[in-house]
Amino acid sequence: MLPPEQPLSTTDQVQNLILESADFEDFLNELARFSAHQMAGDGDDALCGITLLRDRKAATIGWSSDSAREVDEIQYSLAQGPCLTAAKEEREVNVPDLFEENRWGPDYAAAVASHGLRSVLSLPFNLHGEAKAALNLYSDAPHKFDERAVKRAREFTREISQALRLAVRFSLHADSAANLRATLESRTIIDLAIGIVMAQNRCSQEAAVAILTEASSNTNTKLRDIAKSLVDSVGGVGSRTHFQEPGKRQADQSA
Repeated sequence: MLPPEQPLSTTDQVQNLILESADFEDFLNELARFSAHQMAGDGDDALCGITLLRDRKAATIGWSSDSAREVDEIQYSLAQGPCLTAAKEEREVNVPDLFEENRWGPDYAAAVASHGLRSVLSLPFNLHGEAKAALNLYSDAPHKFDERAVKRAREFTREISQALRLAVRFSLHADSAANLRATLESRTIIDLAIGIVMAQNRCSQEAAVAILTEASSNTNTKLRDIAKSLVDSVGGVGSRTHFQEPGKRQADQSA
């Protein structure tokens, strides 16, 4: 007889989420839903959002439902609230009853309470300098997050911090790669345009750059867009855009 299977630990369950998720965004949303389920207890419902602070900007990167994302965004619009405090100051923030809350002014409490919510618990993640983040839990019951619930949430946040840290690091690398790719693509387009202008005007590289820069300035258009328009016109079947050197333009017009 096989021994009964042991229940999976929180860490094992989060690892399974990583393996089963289609991409980074899917994992974070699944993590938020998993967190809401773990923290609700007793068959109750709860909302969960994961806030990330990076480059002085805050965003909800995972949410258990659209409602969770909406109430998180209330704080971003007001630039204050429990999840921002938890993430920035790296400390737990418990709001037992929004009807009796005034730490962030009346606007915050009233706006979140209008969604039918009464209590909030925000706990920071330990990301070791990768960025700052917090787990945000919302309930429609006042005083939902008592001492026992806070302890459970604290332990849960500690257990999943490593997984979130890895996910954030992956996101940072993905963003860097995307930015590098965009920069290289932009540089390629501009280099092609410079070559076209050099061939059209039989001028030097410096003169070609000056021609494109002047066209960008005169039309209040980004240099990359000017370059792309020129490259597209040469590669297409339409009329070819011809940029003349500034000095030649006046000479040709007076001839």
